[in-house]
Amino acid sequence: MTDTPLSPSTPWPVDQVLMDLRNPWLRLVGERLQTSDQQTVDYWRVEKADSAIVLPIWREQVVVPPSVYRPGVGRVTLDLPGGRVAAGQDPADAAQAILQRELRIGASGLLTLGRLNGEGWPVNSSFSNQRLFGFRAKLTEADHPFPLGSQFYPFSQTGLCDLLKQVSCLQCRAVVLEVLLSISVVNQANP
Repeated sequence: MTDTPLSPSTPWPVDQVLMDLRNPWLRLVGERLQTSDQQTVDYWRVEKADSAIVLPIWREQVVVPPSVYRPGVGRVTLDLPGGRVAAGQDPADAAQAILQRELRIGASGLLTLGRLNGEGWPVNSSFSNQRLFGFRAKLTEADHPFPLGSQFYPFSQTGLCDLLKQVSCLQCRAVVLEVLLSISVVNQANP
């Protein structure tokens, strides 16, 4: 332990590692930490790959892949195209791979891919190091071989609000809300 008080912005020193479990999917760490007010706390955290979620727009519609079973919640859900960003991978490259895997959109089918956030949003800053990178993709006007069961929502405030009613994943909702906010700000600036 240190005798010098820590500032609230100083990382808390680790007094003891209680557990360190690693596998190919995540790392679970239990630590005894010294807080900025000289208290000792046991804390558990998870280290895992970052996420990328893409809001694809085609012919003024948001394209959503078919609903699929999600083991984490034990049910079928509607989600935007998304997945993990591998260690060392550029999030934009992950986003392109996600569009290919989930909507069959190759690089030639993509007009623009804009990042909604530079450094990524912490998914749960208290428990995990995972960040969410949000993207807005504009697809070419050409016909695309979207998977059977893909859903389409108007790319408008009303359409995005309807999509929000159907999407339960908080990461997907964050991306939709960020895009919805940007549309609202543009509409207020240009009445």
